[in-house]
Amino acid sequence: MASNIKKGNNRFAAMLTSVVDQGRRFIKAQAPHEPLIERCKLLVSTRGEASGTALARDILDTYELLDAGEKIAFFTDLAERFDPDPDLIRKTAEAYAKSHSTTDFRRLLEASEPGRRELFRRLNQAPDGTASLVRIRADLLSLSKDHQTFARIDLDLELLLKAWFNRGFLDMVPIDWNTPANLLEKISHYEAVHEINSWEELRQRVEPPDRRCYAFFHPRMPDEPLIFVQVALTQEMPAKIGELLATDRQQIEPSKANTAVFYSISNCQLGLRGISFGNFLIKQVANDLRDELPQLKSFVTLSPAPGFRGWLDKNQDDDTLARQLVPQLQDRRWLEDSGLIEKLGQTMKTLAAEYFMHAKRKQNLPYDPVARFHLGNGAILERINIAGDLSARGLDDAYGLMVNYKYDLTKVEENHENYANTGAIVTSKAVSELAKQAERLRRAPA
Repeated sequence: MASNIKKGNNRFAAMLTSVVDQGRRFIKAQAPHEPLIERCKLLVSTRGEASGTALARDILDTYELLDAGEKIAFFTDLAERFDPDPDLIRKTAEAYAKSHSTTDFRRLLEASEPGRRELFRRLNQAPDGTASLVRIRADLLSLSKDHQTFARIDLDLELLLKAWFNRGFLDMVPIDWNTPANLLEKISHYEAVHEINSWEELRQRVEPPDRRCYAFFHPRMPDEPLIFVQVALTQEMPAKIGELLATDRQQIEPSKANTAVFYSISNCQLGLRGISFGNFLIKQVANDLRDELPQLKSFVTLSPAPGFRGWLDKNQDDDTLARQLVPQLQDRRWLEDSGLIEKLGQTMKTLAAEYFMHAKRKQNLPYDPVARFHLGNGAILERINIAGDLSARGLDDAYGLMVNYKYDLTKVEENHENYANTGAIVTSKAVSELAKQAERLRRAPA
């Protein structure tokens, strides 16, 4: 399937390249040395297909050569000169309010749409135009914080990318040791959760029979993964990432596994931030694995808690438990004492349960970004694990804490709907009880 898609993409790319080559003859006399913003205006007004495609590729190639200052100037022009006319919007809105006619509705839509959207649509028709626009949005996101007018450009581009990267257009492809080396190298580069430091480490992630990796690709970006998930087939729900990644671990036959563990999910394209793929990927992988291995009973994650340490440290001033716990956690000698791990671990678990269930950010969503992702997908907060990730990053982000989320495929959609509509967080009884223990610990003598 993947090879057929690649062949089709190659034929389509060859056709576009031919169109561009022919179109370049028509744009030579149309001011190829004009400022970039003027070429953008020309593209929007161009009617010829060949000349438009060639001009689009010329604009994108020129953009790639701009330095940071020139990109800022270009985006400034794009924000100011491709905005809709407020007076025209008002007039067409008033006309539609009176008539409710289809004609006036169409005029209102046309008046309110920024010219940038048509520009982006035409740029997308160029060879590799989709990938170029994703890179342009990555630049926009990095610059928008200091240039608020750029947010208007980003709104237009995000709207289009959400349509173009609709789940219906994506292909899920298994990644294994036979995958082309250029794609394997990108998997290693884009890994965002548990760093891959060598080809041997990568091989251990994708070659063994009890390890799987799947990625989403877009037909117009066949050599660029959008997101990928790594899966371990195990005989129990794991609590420590080191055990999953150990090179000397005991491998098992897939037919003997009863649990599929999603232990790393990485988004690859900064320019697609805010466009969700992970929820579809996890559910599709879970269903495909269940079809392949019917004996699998549990689908769980082993997930980081990247916001936990920051939240806990910040709460020292207001919470007696945090004030007692944090100094001991910051002295990492506790990790060398099993008795101290157990003692401090119980307090840490209760505070973590409060963190996941009650710490909120804007729109009443969980403070922790990984929790927002999995709970939003309909997962259950199943278990909290102490000393789950003892890497430098794991300790810096969460004092080593990790979490298991459980995907019950019979309830995942119901949980998703409840979370989306009411913010309800579904937890196991053990996690719910941990949250109740916090007050009992606070009342206990020091």
